[in-house]
Amino acid sequence: MSKSAVITPFGASTIGSVKVPGSKSHTNRALLCAALAQGTSRLSGVLFADDTEAMLDAIRTLGAEVEENRRELTLEITGLGGSPRLDKSTIDCRSSGTTSRFILPVLASGHGAATLDGSEQLRSRPFAEQIAALRSLGCTLQETQMPGELPIEIQADGLAGGEIEVTTDTSSQFVSGLLMAAPLCDKGLTLRLLGTPVSRPYIDMTIEVMRKFGVDVKKLDDSTYVVPPSRYRATVLGVEPDATAASYFFGAAVITQGKVRVDGLDKRSIQGDIQFVSVLDELGAKVTWGDGYIEVEGDHISGGSFDLQDFSDTAQTLAAVAAFADSDLEISGIGFIRAKETDRLAAMTAELTKCGVEITEKPDGLLIRPNKWLLRGATINTYDDHRMAMSMSLLGLRVPRIEILDPDCVNKTFPEFFDCLEGLRPRAQERSDIAAVIAIDGPAGSGKSTVARQLAAELGLPHFDTGAMYRAVAVAALRAGVDIEDADAITKLAKETNIEIQERIVIDGVDATEEIRTPEANQMVSVVAANPQVRRVLVPQQREWATDLGGGVMEGRDIGTEVFPDALFKVFLTADLSIRAERRFNESSEQTMGSVLDDLKRRDQVDSTREDSPLLVAPGAVIFDSSGLSIEDVVSDLATIFRGLVAG
Repeated sequence: MSKSAVITPFGASTIGSVKVPGSKSHTNRALLCAALAQGTSRLSGVLFADDTEAMLDAIRTLGAEVEENRRELTLEITGLGGSPRLDKSTIDCRSSGTTSRFILPVLASGHGAATLDGSEQLRSRPFAEQIAALRSLGCTLQETQMPGELPIEIQADGLAGGEIEVTTDTSSQFVSGLLMAAPLCDKGLTLRLLGTPVSRPYIDMTIEVMRKFGVDVKKLDDSTYVVPPSRYRATVLGVEPDATAASYFFGAAVITQGKVRVDGLDKRSIQGDIQFVSVLDELGAKVTWGDGYIEVEGDHISGGSFDLQDFSDTAQTLAAVAAFADSDLEISGIGFIRAKETDRLAAMTAELTKCGVEITEKPDGLLIRPNKWLLRGATINTYDDHRMAMSMSLLGLRVPRIEILDPDCVNKTFPEFFDCLEGLRPRAQERSDIAAVIAIDGPAGSGKSTVARQLAAELGLPHFDTGAMYRAVAVAALRAGVDIEDADAITKLAKETNIEIQERIVIDGVDATEEIRTPEANQMVSVVAANPQVRRVLVPQQREWATDLGGGVMEGRDIGTEVFPDALFKVFLTADLSIRAERRFNESSEQTMGSVLDDLKRRDQVDSTREDSPLLVAPGAVIFDSSGLSIEDVVSDLATIFRGLVAG
């Protein structure tokens, strides 16, 4: 088992397609129905992962015959033709909630004794509603450790059936398990749901799979289902690609502002989690619903409020996407996911907080107040929850040093996840429409100039300090005694001043390398840079420089957003305000720490709110918080990302 996986940011917008594995939910329903059917069923597109392996072991224990072709992702299953004969076997469901909650009612419908058990994680998950329902039908069940939890001993002598009520505010899996066992009851089963069921589309999926195997379920109203006594019949069935697994790659497209296509899914899918794509559409993504495929193209991410009760397995994906949104995003209707593999609300709150995301756990969901400036790397606990690992990995596509602990927990449903994610990594040679520029933006004191110079040296590229151009204009104004607020006069200076930006900064023939870093220049530069007329003078010079040199490392405030929006590699370099202030204080002997801090706050406000070319995180930019890191560490990480981007 790998102890951790560090995600290397993509460094560019991803463009590609991904083949996601078969749906776990579809696979496990099909496996159980095939095991109970008369004859031999043939399943294709099957998922082979921990959860489905648990179901395969379970149906073999019940007596079904299984022939596998893992290379082709197919199975042939010769079923029991009815209720199972139990022989005191112990069925280990590992950590699979679907296996355990689907199998328990089937065991109750059989004849003999058996024990249902699972991992420590599964033992902690609730089963009380299903146990109560089965006891009401006459089955003898005994929890051997804690009430309402595994392990459970079953003494079965068939089920007469009849009418039962079951609460549905914890898991739809209880209902699905009872429905699939219902045809085995002597009198069939009428199932009445108490309350509004969570994840209702999964119940609909169960009914559809049962129909494929020859069993019809009558829905009298939104809360009443009738299943007559009947037999499952063998069939040929193709398992859909997993819509929940696809959500991570659609999320990757939105986060990197790229384009990703997933084949095998469209609006006809029986999986409720396909609704996640519509949420991305509302957030501003461009969605193409094709015939047999879905394509998502990312853009700026707006905020909003979304009820995910019917597709809660995508809540963690949406929370990760929300970290990059432009405004607040609220997820509601998912209080019940506290009883999943882990308390997913508490887990996402804890891990996103580590990454600099302001997130509030609410009774039925999450509220995310994003600020991309504050995003930072962190070591992510996954709580033995595959969806924690996969969703939090998405932050690493743009934020360096996201380390995922216990990455192998994805084997539960998606063993190839990290390989598939890596397969979407963009390569520069695939793009001929982008400028060969490394654009480094960020607030004052973030270390842009030092990082840019050293990165250029590390990569053997030219370096140009665009911030020095604006500082040079400020110094020219100081020398000439021009009022910094006189926009026309400052613009005239920008046009007429001879500025040379090389190893030394020369203004009208006089070296100003140290002069542009004085406190007076620091005070004036943000006003100069906010002058749209000055920008119109200097930006063409910056573009001309890059064109003449064939590219290079360029840093400033709007390189990736305005000067070179199609730059090959974009970086937004930031750091904690206190750390930026300390850096500036150490550079100056004439200011107090308090005055430096106040000046940085003022500059951040001016730079981020100015009407012309405000300081923003460029689309798809790597967001790198350098707090606590050496310049060498930052340069090394950025060089690694860049080399990966341009590798053949």
